[in-house]
Amino acid sequence: MSRAVRVLPARADVLVGALRAALEDDGPAVLPVAEGSDGGGSDGDGSDGGSSDDGVADDVVLVVRTSGSTGAPRGVLLSATALRASADATAERLAGPGRWLLALPVDHIAGLQVLVRSVLAGTGPTVLPPGPFRADRFAAAVTAAVGTSPAGPWYTSLVPTQLVRLLDDAAGTAALRRFDAVLVGGAATAGSLLDRAREAGVRVVTTYGMTETCGGCVYDGRPLDGVDVRLDETGRVWLAGPVLAVGYRGRPDLDAETFTVDADGRRWLRTGDLGRLADGVLTVTGRADDVLVTGGVNVAPGPVEDLLTGLPGIREACVVGVPDAEWGQAVVAVLVVGPDGPPPLADLRRHVADRLGAAAAPRRVVVVPALPLRGPGKPDRRAAAALASTSAGAENRTDPR
Repeated sequence: MSRAVRVLPARADVLVGALRAALEDDGPAVLPVAEGSDGGGSDGDGSDGGSSDDGVADDVVLVVRTSGSTGAPRGVLLSATALRASADATAERLAGPGRWLLALPVDHIAGLQVLVRSVLAGTGPTVLPPGPFRADRFAAAVTAAVGTSPAGPWYTSLVPTQLVRLLDDAAGTAALRRFDAVLVGGAATAGSLLDRAREAGVRVVTTYGMTETCGGCVYDGRPLDGVDVRLDETGRVWLAGPVLAVGYRGRPDLDAETFTVDADGRRWLRTGDLGRLADGVLTVTGRADDVLVTGGVNVAPGPVEDLLTGLPGIREACVVGVPDAEWGQAVVAVLVVGPDGPPPLADLRRHVADRLGAAAAPRRVVVVPALPLRGPGKPDRRAAAALASTSAGAENRTDPR
């Protein structure tokens, strides 16, 4: 059997009812499209706000468009079973089903999951008013919602950049403390940022997952109930469990490349991430295709970024490689800094080299007012690399290894 797909604008007020109907098997599958987008793409989606020409499998209730790490658009097919499993496991890991404040766009899985969890919990999400994300607007929304709502757990989901902005603001920090859990994902979260949040009394929970796993499926390094994690011989992360997507819309080639079934009949998702497993705790070290090669040495940006953001004066970091005649790629740190600026380049390099080796130490620093982002909050490494290739910043010079 086939289910129709309805393309709808990515607005919470439009999507909540449509998602409820789809989850209750009383309506078509939902495909949210950001306003201003034509809704087109290689997965064959229409854009007229009605049903598309080709349907999806009967168990699919949500089609989420994502570019993944390649920039090529694809439609991820999520079933009611997977979305319910994700919501149930999240509630079990946290303080039970609760009320959610939506602070993320709903054309991406993290924002959509706020809506889905609200629908399945029988509550209506509180939605930030339209406009740029600002700490004062967030604090006002929290005061209005949490202060007047019935008792019960309150949650929100953020990306690291939002968490930084809220912690920089007294009212924003106070608002964060009112939540029973603040989920942070969408991009790697620096350990120093997590320490700062927890020291401020914020109950922050890191999440790891992707559209193909209905969003976060590993919380604080530990898989949710029913989710399994393993690493292959290269350190690549594989995931299994009831939260996995059905597949990709109209892309059997991607299905075959991304999903596999083992000898025991267990279906696995091959991610693009590298990680470490110790005592059942997963640490994601970065994407396989983000690894830099400098002087013949592989350098993963994630651990370098984590070290840099632990230094005084550095708020955010994106480490990229730029072409270099001598080293092949030169490691460059694109930084957002505080009013006092970053540490001297020599000190910065020594700090990284002592812990990760000389090859990982950035050769140049480029200071920017904000990191370029893609999606709901991931650093845009291509844009950052372009900035690193063309911009001059604080101590933007080459040092000897």
